[in-house]
Amino acid sequence: MQFEGDRRPTVRLTTATMISITNLSYFIGGRALYENASMFIKPKDKIGLIGLNGKGKSTLLRLINGDYKPDGGSISKSNECTIGFLNQDLLSYQTDDAIVTVAMEAFKDAVDTQRQIEKILHKLETEYSDDLVDKLTKLQEKFEHLDGYSMQAKAEEVLEGIGFSTTDLHRPLKEFSGGWRMRVMLAKLLLEKPSLLMLDEPTNHLDLPSIEWVENYLRNYEGAVIVVSHDRRFLDNVATKTVEVTMAQLVTYEGNYSFYLQEKELRQEIQQNAYENQQQKIRQTERFIERFKAKASKARQVQSRVKALERLDMIEEVQEDNAAVNFRFRFSQQAGRFIVTLNDISKSYGPLEILKHTSASIERTDKIALIGANGKGKSTLLRIIAGEEPVQGERIMGYNVIRAFYAQHQLESLNVENEILEELKQAGSGKTEQELRNVLGCFLFNDEDQFKKIKVLSGGEKSRVALAKTLISEANFLLLDEPTNHLDFISENILIQALQQYQGSFVVVSHNRHFVSQIANKIWYIEDKQIKEYPGTYEEYEYWKKKNAAEGDAKPEPPKPKAEKKPEPAQTSPAVSNLKKNLEKDLKKIEEQIESLERRKQEIETEMMKPEVYSNFEALKKLQFDLDKLKKELATSNAKWEEIVNSIDALG
Repeated sequence: MQFEGDRRPTVRLTTATMISITNLSYFIGGRALYENASMFIKPKDKIGLIGLNGKGKSTLLRLINGDYKPDGGSISKSNECTIGFLNQDLLSYQTDDAIVTVAMEAFKDAVDTQRQIEKILHKLETEYSDDLVDKLTKLQEKFEHLDGYSMQAKAEEVLEGIGFSTTDLHRPLKEFSGGWRMRVMLAKLLLEKPSLLMLDEPTNHLDLPSIEWVENYLRNYEGAVIVVSHDRRFLDNVATKTVEVTMAQLVTYEGNYSFYLQEKELRQEIQQNAYENQQQKIRQTERFIERFKAKASKARQVQSRVKALERLDMIEEVQEDNAAVNFRFRFSQQAGRFIVTLNDISKSYGPLEILKHTSASIERTDKIALIGANGKGKSTLLRIIAGEEPVQGERIMGYNVIRAFYAQHQLESLNVENEILEELKQAGSGKTEQELRNVLGCFLFNDEDQFKKIKVLSGGEKSRVALAKTLISEANFLLLDEPTNHLDFISENILIQALQQYQGSFVVVSHNRHFVSQIANKIWYIEDKQIKEYPGTYEEYEYWKKKNAAEGDAKPEPPKPKAEKKPEPAQTSPAVSNLKKNLEKDLKKIEEQIESLERRKQEIETEMMKPEVYSNFEALKKLQFDLDKLKKELATSNAKWEEIVNSIDALG
């Protein structure tokens, strides 16, 4: 992204590969994180690095950065390659300097030149000389060439883009919390413009408006980017290439996260068919060996088959990543129609007003996502709803409401000396041990894992335990504050399924757009110290917001649901009847065409599953091309079919 008037040298990149990772191996305690893994990074690549927690994504970034040394293979970098790395270690950095000063450290040459200018100006106050004036002139020319006069404006633009207010810019870094300090480090890296920008979970520290700003910045970034993230929407909007860390390998997909999901499904289908065919062949060979091993006349053939089995390159069975789970929620009592009612409430912290004379209510069928920028009071509102925060005004809890509250600080309340299963037993849910074990299985804790002590778990694993404790309660009303933080894609998918099956009400604070889009039927946000409600899904809310922004309406009121008006039936006439008959003929023709295309599609997919095709890359590539073309034709035909059906319906 270029700022207006930016005369800094642009990132200098080679046209070939910028970083080459070849046959990389790296072991931790005898376990291979990587074994003969390879990938290549080209200038302007936007790479989403994905994989389950603990598979080595952050480790790969540290290997590229040179913090760790490979146990085998090599990581080669071009001479022009510079690296900027956003990681959790930066949280420890503290200083009395204002955050705008910290961000401007990105312009090292310009800052150093400015300091030299200031020293000479100070010296000239008491010691004037032509040499000093000459030196000052040259430094000022250099400072102008480095675009030093606009560096503060650029730093302020980026800092405000990722959520800082104008009044925050001159506050010392040490006054900010860890998440906000990480934002300052992100701003500094973006301003440095390295040829490779590596970001480890950047969205964990950003609110929704800041995430959208960073997405736009990275899309237009002139260098290469590698992002480790569990935010699917963020990866879809930023990545043009996806690299999955799996089975100690780096598997590259030439597209964003949605493309990766489709492509992986196809690859897995082909792989599973190849696996099953190979297993059938192995069983047949083993039966032949078993049957004829004692016959001298068949000894040579038996021996040949034994050697063939030994030489066989084994195909792995596909492991299901996103298995469906079934949660059985049990309520001891059903809540009344209204869960919580807030009447004319206000909340302030000293002179800082969060909410002012606002009202809202939560009903039994509500599944609410509370979204928006940090600092607006989302977590405060959640605590007010829970009754854990004093408030002016009236808060009325409904009849028979039993609530459960999940927040990140609850990870600290887990008994670190307890085993996982024991921790759930002590939650007092009344569930049997087998029921608790089934719940833990849904949360990816196998039989052995369930006896691990809490103290040895990672942050993501602790989150899963705390979420499991929340969900096994008999609560009919859940309050969840950023529940997807530290969860990988599989764990997030499990939580989505759990909340979709949940029969009670909930309010969730989250910046994860994919998660929100899957679980919410209402959107809440805080604006002008008022609780605002959009009565629909997140996709509908986004569409409504963009539509109003395009029309220039700064603060539109959310629409109220209204009954859909049915169109008047058209008058029947000979002309209309003839038109309808012609359309019905066209419909029959297009249906036959769709049926033919579907048959051809099935034939190609069957062909692709054959072992001789699966192992022939060129043949597979040709069939894939034909399949893609066929899918486009099908999409066009289906759209035409829908158009004809709508026309027939309109005629009555």
